[in-house]
Amino acid sequence: MVKKKRIRLIAEMARKVRAYRELKARPRDSQRYALDYDTMKRPFTGKTLPVLAWEDVRKESRLFSLLAGMRLFGVGRIFTRKSWVEDHPEPSYWQITKVKVDYTAENMDHGKAWGVLTSKGRTEAEPREVDKAVYHDWRLVPRHEEQRFRDFTPAPEGPVRYVAYPPLLRAVLLAQRRGALGRGAAGGGAPEPLLPLRRDVLLSKDYFRKQEQERRGGQGTPV
Repeated sequence: MVKKKRIRLIAEMARKVRAYRELKARPRDSQRYALDYDTMKRPFTGKTLPVLAWEDVRKESRLFSLLAGMRLFGVGRIFTRKSWVEDHPEPSYWQITKVKVDYTAENMDHGKAWGVLTSKGRTEAEPREVDKAVYHDWRLVPRHEEQRFRDFTPAPEGPVRYVAYPPLLRAVLLAQRRGALGRGAAGGGAPEPLLPLRRDVLLSKDYFRKQEQERRGGQGTPV
């Protein structure tokens, strides 16, 4: 007979109170990313921004600095970045779909934003959280240029090229293959392991968070 788990109401309530206090004590983004423009230091951490970023900090804007002064906080508008404009000719931009503003910030210029990313003319299927929103290189795409960004058709991708793995990594892969096939398998007719030169995933926070969730889910519940 399985013993019924006893519910400790006071202990559960105390756990929730501790979690709530930790959440309230956690510094907000407006505190973490506050910047002294005279010394180029963040007061919360005391760290100085890289010297190469000083010019952009003085001339360019953060994403929420632009959203804070717009109607509906810029939902539906298109934003790009200076680094994207300078690095490649294909249009890359975010179309904002949702904004969660930190109303405790002094100018309401902090928070979280979600949108659909178009990278080098290829649009993702699902919206996700906008990353690097605190960088000082965001630009608003004027309305008369939005259609030009949307009408861009990317060139078809060529075939994926492959190269041989480094010797040590190749030996590890071959040893794993022999272990999977069995100790007695010769493996002489197995294809040579090759490394593709194209990456099919975007290494973002959502990607690593999903990988971590899958890794924890595969471990199962400890007994």
